[in-house]
Amino acid sequence: MRSLEDKFIAEAIAKQEAIGLASITDGEMRRDWWHLDFMLQLDGVTAAVNPGPKFGGIEEQPPIPSVTAKIACSTPIMVNDFVFLKKNTRQTAKFTIPSPAMLHLRGGRNSISKAVYPDLAEFWADAAAAYRKAIRNLAAAGCSYLQLDDVSFSYLCDAKIRDNCRRNGDDPARLARTYADAITAALKDRPAGMTVTMHTCRGNFKSSWVASGGYEPVAEAMFSSAVDAFFMEFDSGRAGTFEPLRYLPKGKRIVLGLITTKTGSLEEKDAIKRRIDAAANYVPLENLCLSPQCGFSSTHHGNALSSEEQWRKLARVVEVAREVWG
Repeated sequence: MRSLEDKFIAEAIAKQEAIGLASITDGEMRRDWWHLDFMLQLDGVTAAVNPGPKFGGIEEQPPIPSVTAKIACSTPIMVNDFVFLKKNTRQTAKFTIPSPAMLHLRGGRNSISKAVYPDLAEFWADAAAAYRKAIRNLAAAGCSYLQLDDVSFSYLCDAKIRDNCRRNGDDPARLARTYADAITAALKDRPAGMTVTMHTCRGNFKSSWVASGGYEPVAEAMFSSAVDAFFMEFDSGRAGTFEPLRYLPKGKRIVLGLITTKTGSLEEKDAIKRRIDAAANYVPLENLCLSPQCGFSSTHHGNALSSEEQWRKLARVVEVAREVWG
């Protein structure tokens, strides 16, 4: 299995480079799930049935993490995966892991053992320490570009998600700040020279989604996270307007997720450029970038588009970016 993964990852790397991407991923091809494969390698984390809001229109639902013992990172996680990526690209090797907020969001307080963690502050401290160790291990292997994938902020824009948070024993009004602080703590003393970004979307499972609602309720808290740039979903009306971008601190960047990964239809260049111009009313154009809205396959199931449609969309991202930013 590993040799087959190596083969197809190497092919994907070559295609990304040929298209003109300057940062290259392994497509998370070694993972069944974008988040669980990493989190289940942390000490104290197991998988559980998802009790909360479901992805619409599909029967199967992703499991969620459950904390049943003390959180720690006793062994390196996915370092060998990164090493293979770095060895096989001439560009910047970009690695992705789920953010620490994903240990909490879907199950909330109810998914974290009260016997192990009677005080959630201790849970967050242990989670941050585990992430710092995992990040140091990746940095030692040469990782200079890390992306934290996080659906928590965009989920908290949805009233039904906030209601579910209350059922889980949490106050949704405070969670955005809690999650931002958790990310900042995980990045404390991050290795010199490492760029860290964060991606947020409203769910991506078999072309389905969970949440909807604009970023206004969470933007200020989210932008306080100690990352360098924010990949944000903006491919549909579910994400609201660009107005919340006005809270972005100076010196940070927004990567506009204007290319949908949920369908194969190719976005028109002029339409993309008009949306970039609209976002530039709130963030200077030089601090904006362009990307797909999410991964083309966040789980082993895939999305409702072909491989050819995927590569056309990535080529469109590069084409438009060159025309807009040179």
